[in-house]
Amino acid sequence: MEWAEALARWPGAVWLQRSYVAYLAVNAAHILGLGLLVGAIVPLDLRLLGGFRAAPVAVLAPVLARAAAAGLALAAVSGAWLFTVKPGDYLANPAFLWKLGLVAAALANVAAQHAGSGWRAACAGGAVTARVRLHAALSLTLWLAALLAGRWIGFI
Repeated sequence: MEWAEALARWPGAVWLQRSYVAYLAVNAAHILGLGLLVGAIVPLDLRLLGGFRAAPVAVLAPVLARAAAAGLALAAVSGAWLFTVKPGDYLANPAFLWKLGLVAAALANVAAQHAGSGWRAACAGGAVTARVRLHAALSLTLWLAALLAGRWIGFI
């Protein structure tokens, strides 16, 4: 793929290819982003599924959703940058393709959850509906599966 080869010659990609320190820093940023993302999503989804009942959804949801969004932004930017180091290899890696698909499905689930009136009601202190719980269960499954697929990339 010509565009992938061109991407690997982008100065930012070349810098990561030549500098262990730069690669280390961007990789660490990716891990930090993943930690923020998953570290916020897991307790939020568990709360929506009925755990941590002493903590009100109205208090947890806004903070954890923002932390997850910040983590997602950092993981996406740093992940895209890491991709430029070996785009051809990543595109040929089934685990990478699974990861992309799982992240896309997880993001679609987030969009559906946040578009629903049940989410807004739960964030305002209302009851957590069955639909909100279903989206939380899907969220937990999809994000953890994406995390595992990401780890799997290095083993294929």
